[in-house]
Amino acid sequence: MSTEICNPNRQLAKEAVRVWTINAIIGNSIGFLVLGILFYLDNRFTWWGWVRWLLMIALIIMIVMTVWDVFIYPKLKYKYWRYEADEEYLKLRHGAINEEHQLVPMSKIQAVATSQGPILRRYQLYALSIETMGSSHMIPALPKEEAFQLRNEIARYAKVKEEGE
Repeated sequence: MSTEICNPNRQLAKEAVRVWTINAIIGNSIGFLVLGILFYLDNRFTWWGWVRWLLMIALIIMIVMTVWDVFIYPKLKYKYWRYEADEEYLKLRHGAINEEHQLVPMSKIQAVATSQGPILRRYQLYALSIETMGSSHMIPALPKEEAFQLRNEIARYAKVKEEGE
């Protein structure tokens, strides 16, 4: 007897694109700051000539990666991220280039939790983490009500108990 397992179709919050863009801007800014310091030190202490060439190559690579991280990747990530939960499985699908499909049996889930950092808090979003014995999974950006509802739904399906019960 074979049962068809449908692809997940629930999307993340649209604000996820902004959150990922802000995270990329912060991370790349730190990278450019470090690279700027290295350029200053190279100029100040006149390191070997090949060091400047390496720094120039690193700068070009960082510019290309910044364009990818800030303008392209967040939109692709949002477009291809899907999730769904039912009584049997938590279904996750993500990845534009390397598409990944995950089926997590509800019977294997040991813990489920919501978390929120400062940027997610700014957009009133939560990340949902799901733990099994051998792995962990995350749904990165859900609105508050949906995150708490999904957390409780998964906990009920997986028969996860609150700490202290």
